[in-house]
Amino acid sequence: MPEVIVLNFKIGDMVERKSYSRDLMFIIDRIISTEEGENIAILKGLDKRIEADSPLHDLEFADRCLAKRKIARIDNRLDERAEEYLRKTTRTRWASPYMRTGKILHLDGDRKYSEKSTAYYKKLGLNAIVRNIPESRQPQVVVPMLTRYKPDILVMTGHDAILKKGRSYNYLYNYRNSKYFVKAVQEARKWGEDPSKLVIFARSMSKFF
Repeated sequence: MPEVIVLNFKIGDMVERKSYSRDLMFIIDRIISTEEGENIAILKGLDKRIEADSPLHDLEFADRCLAKRKIARIDNRLDERAEEYLRKTTRTRWASPYMRTGKILHLDGDRKYSEKSTAYYKKLGLNAIVRNIPESRQPQVVVPMLTRYKPDILVMTGHDAILKKGRSYNYLYNYRNSKYFVKAVQEARKWGEDPSKLVIFARSMSKFF
């Protein structure tokens, strides 16, 4: 992707929002211009599966050392969970040598999280195919993907955010991407001779693992 520079910020920069007391770290996913000519950054959480938007003037660069420590903590958690899983499954497989895991198809809306998921599955020795599919496109591609890979387990994950004009946390359409996960599950349930056999996990995750 070509580098986009607008007012010293560019896609991929790690930033914080001043008006929110710098509560979370984000990565700039893209920069758009409104009809009024204001430049808005679309943000994705660094260690939480949150999507947000912010005017560029409300952003400041995040502390890169602190960001690296956050990323390292995520990687350490992945390693710890993988080791714990492998210890448990080694004991289980010794007791039941015929145990097997199903084939996994995982669609994730973020490229970096897709890469981390691929590494995690590989470390666990699971048969998993991970594809980076934006949340809004998952309903359109899920059936062709199921037809192509024929998994036993379908996982669909991504970022989400409550809309600024939303009034209820319990109302589906107050969220930016939740409706896409619901629609994707509905489409997936139409696939196959016996759709009930497909195990589905679909959610916009607040934290990565």
